Amino acid sequence: MEEDKLAEQIPKEPRPDERTWAMFCHLSAFAGFFIPFGNIIGPLIIWLVKRPESLFVDFHGKESLNFQISITIYSIVASLLCFRVIGIPILFGLIIFEVVMIIIATLRANKGEEYRYPLTIRFIK
Repeated sequence: MEEDKLAEQIPKEPRPDERTWAMFCHLSAFAGFFIPFGNIIGPLIIWLVKRPESLFVDFHGKESLNFQISITIYSIVASLLCFRVIGIPILFGLIIFEVVMIIIATLRANKGEEYRYPLTIRFIK
């Protein structure tokens, strides 16, 4: 019911600047490939700064953060499984999955659509 209220409050056509910031919420996760925990820090900074201004950015920021936290947990588990060799293909699969999902979410945000990542634990509601 709470999600229905949020969906009613989000304008059907977000402004171009809202779509751009929502895209940056997703794209900033690529910082994790260069900076440790950058995949969480990047979306967190954008979300904290822009969420009071836009419900659309708030939605995408929370989605990006939840997905990146989930992927980090999955990666830690897969890294531990690398000692049993099974973790190596899982880790590579997670990296490919993350990149593809970030690109899809970025494109959806650019179109002004809401997007929910699959296999995401909802830490931030």
